[in-house]
Amino acid sequence: MKGKILLTGYEPFLDFKRNPSLEACKLLDGMTYNDYEVVVEELPMRYKEIRTIIRQLVDKHQPVAVIATGVSSKAPDICVERVAINVGSTDGGPNFGYDTLDQVLNTDGPAAYWSTLPIRDIVEAIKSKGIPARISNSAGTQGCNLVFYHLMDYLAEKELDIPAGFIHVPRLPENAVGIINPSMSLLTSARALEEAVSLVADRL
Repeated sequence: MKGKILLTGYEPFLDFKRNPSLEACKLLDGMTYNDYEVVVEELPMRYKEIRTIIRQLVDKHQPVAVIATGVSSKAPDICVERVAINVGSTDGGPNFGYDTLDQVLNTDGPAAYWSTLPIRDIVEAIKSKGIPARISNSAGTQGCNLVFYHLMDYLAEKELDIPAGFIHVPRLPENAVGIINPSMSLLTSARALEEAVSLVADRL
């Protein structure tokens, strides 16, 4: 093997008995693309721990690329994120770990980091398979942006010039019953992530 491509997804939380980000990543665990192996790690929905965990995972796997994932409760499509911002806000929750609004994630860090994934090409590759996808200019200010920012911040600190970024997948159909929020099947979300991984692997 030439190296590892690290995928991360969040644990189930609130009304998500299965988190589609993690479940979609799991379907790719152990797969190889262009002789790069996919490794998957689950992140806890405990905000205070994320910075340390992200650093530990990068050190553990020494990946050649990282794609972090999360679930969007409102998006009808795959959202390939463009930018991580140095702001964290949360209204709290049973396992989030704190209740803080408008927190600066790193007082010594830049206001934002650009994704280093080929985001436009990823979107086009996913769309070519008949799966709706777009570039998103905001990963929010909660758990997903938290992962994205701390990931890019650590790679910058370590001067690791590798492709890295964040992708949102929609809810699962089971998470949309009785509400008007859109959803996407697990296999479709996994297929979209596979397109992203395959494209990144081919360009390494």
